[in-house]
Amino acid sequence: MSLVISIELSDHDLERFRAAQKSAQSGAAKKSTAEVIAAAQTLLADAKKVSIPDFIAARLTRLDDLIAMLSDEAWDLPVEDRQRVLSALVYFADPEDVIPDSVPVLGYLDDAIMIELCVGELQHELQAYDDFCDFRAREARRRNADPSTVGRADWLQDRRTELLERMHSRRERDVGTGYGRSSGYGSSSSSSYNSNSWRPSTFRVF
Repeated sequence: MSLVISIELSDHDLERFRAAQKSAQSGAAKKSTAEVIAAAQTLLADAKKVSIPDFIAARLTRLDDLIAMLSDEAWDLPVEDRQRVLSALVYFADPEDVIPDSVPVLGYLDDAIMIELCVGELQHELQAYDDFCDFRAREARRRNADPSTVGRADWLQDRRTELLERMHSRRERDVGTGYGRSSGYGSSSSSSYNSNSWRPSTFRVF
């Protein structure tokens, strides 16, 4: 039998996490892109070795998607967009977690909350990437190809350009108004998310 527990974090509650994120961003100035990505991948690899609650696993899957956005050669984010994603990932390169990962059951709770904040800030980036992966999977099947092997195929480029333009347009629309909500996991936008299309992955199982 499952148990449903709802936790609402106020702005005051979240301030500690925002402060931790800012601290991590300041401390990560000397870290390379490869180091930031490797640290996030290590977190996911360590999480796979222990038993974690499903609600945390769902959020770690989204962290995996953020990493994939940077390592997917076909998606090939422009420099400014890559930096936005990297800025969100630096918290996971900071060894000073709000809750140490070694704490049983709850060790990844702070990571899950931070991922929730990051996904809210990068919702348009993630939606565009999800749509790109779904398109790649459909087209690859139609062409009798493995989506993991198509690389920067010409037939992907028009769709990639279209989705990046949509992403930028939606992000610009939100400037000055705030995002208004987090990733949700229960909101209409995220509850419909069920993409299992291939992407470079550390945590997902396809």
